[in-house]
Amino acid sequence: MRSVEDTHPCHGLSVPVMTVLDADGRLLEADQRALVRHVIQDGYGADVVFAAGTTGEWDKVDNDTRQRVIQVCAEECQKLNTSLQAATGRGVESWAGVTAPTAQETLENLDFAMSCGVDAAVLAPLSIKGITDPVRFVQRDVSDLLDQRPRRIPVYLYDNADIAVDPNAPHIRTRQVKAMSRLDFVRGIKVSATRKVLGNYTKAAASFRDRGEFGIYVGSAMLIFDLFKPRTGVLGTIAEHWYRYRMHNALPIGVVSGPANALPREWARAWQVCRAGDIERMAEMRAILDAFRAATEIAAGGRRTIACLKRALLLDGVISSAAVAPGTPSLGAPDADRFDARYEAVRDTARALGAPWVTVVP
Repeated sequence: MRSVEDTHPCHGLSVPVMTVLDADGRLLEADQRALVRHVIQDGYGADVVFAAGTTGEWDKVDNDTRQRVIQVCAEECQKLNTSLQAATGRGVESWAGVTAPTAQETLENLDFAMSCGVDAAVLAPLSIKGITDPVRFVQRDVSDLLDQRPRRIPVYLYDNADIAVDPNAPHIRTRQVKAMSRLDFVRGIKVSATRKVLGNYTKAAASFRDRGEFGIYVGSAMLIFDLFKPRTGVLGTIAEHWYRYRMHNALPIGVVSGPANALPREWARAWQVCRAGDIERMAEMRAILDAFRAATEIAAGGRRTIACLKRALLLDGVISSAAVAPGTPSLGAPDADRFDARYEAVRDTARALGAPWVTVVP
């Protein structure tokens, strides 16, 4: 058995890239490649390009499209890494979201992703129909598949109550995370949840540190501003020590941000200043990213995050179509005009930061 236990989870910004579709729901491959280049920003943006995730509308497209977007993103990352590694000494990782509605399709996607040369796979076991025991599925089915292939890859768990099949089981249980983290190929978890739930996973990860680093990634991206905010004063210092004790001094190693599709350099900067505990710059970045979040809260129909992100990328000239998959809330004409104005205001505010912290568009 080829172990991947000595692999190190990638630190930094993971961008779950949009799936770029035409009006008929077909993948626009050239635009998808352009989006990968955009989020990487010549090394100033994404540390991980995550294909076929929730922001990529994995649950709204067919499996052929899931596989094709995995392949296209992997190919583009591999091509770009040649120049990135020469210029900076490091490349960008390509992660594939392999989750599908059925266990069979999920395993097929994992097999396909490995054949494409991805660096890691992301699996949401609670989002697969018919999986009553996620630990057994990973221990047996996923492990057996990896053992049959010449190249094993790390697998990262994905926990998100919004896409769980059973509303009565919205999160992977702590004991289940502990059990799966003992497998050499399970290297971390992306958590889209509250700070309390995130802390539960962090404590579970700390129990298995003797097996190497287990990465925790913040899926509710704005949470990083609270997680890394330094406490001041005597009471603040006590609270800080208590919090870190409860977290076992194992703060998250990365953030997964959907809005980073449109603002990759700004989100990379946000992660850096949060990790550094730079209160002044954290406030500066939070104001910009909060403004973008507010821009997606269209009054006529609530939030339209995916539609707004695609609209932003269209406005910036990164992609040629802002079409969303069937079942994804779309953006009507009045709301689109309102978003356009708000987005331009966000970009104006971001430009005040100056290079290299402002996303470069075509």
